[in-house]
Amino acid sequence: MKRNESYVFDTNVIISALLFGQSKPGQAFFAALDRGQILISAPVFHELSTVLSRDKFVPYLLREERELFLAVLLRKAVLIEIHERVKACRDPKDDMLLELAVNGKATCIISGDEDLLELNPFRGMSIITPDEFLASL
Repeated sequence: MKRNESYVFDTNVIISALLFGQSKPGQAFFAALDRGQILISAPVFHELSTVLSRDKFVPYLLREERELFLAVLLRKAVLIEIHERVKACRDPKDDMLLELAVNGKATCIISGDEDLLELNPFRGMSIITPDEFLASL
């Protein structure tokens, strides 16, 4: 039975989950899918798509695999519109993850990024690593 929990994943964690499904990021991502909902916004999806299109991933991921993953993610994730803007992270690029979490009323953000982790907790929501997420299950 799924709980009524929703999760925001940092792009790097999603990419690690895709490339290394048995890794801690992979285990965390798939456990979150099983337990609740993954939240995504247009800016986060765009960043993910752009990063996965980089040449450095060509040896690890066929274009068809990337496209299938992104299509399945869009189908399974909950697309959140951003109405409230957030400017709180020392790395402004990470604010889009905070915006997604705030607008989607996420249970937590799962990230390995120190710029985000140092904000834990943020507006009452946890910002944790994949290891911490798995330990909380």
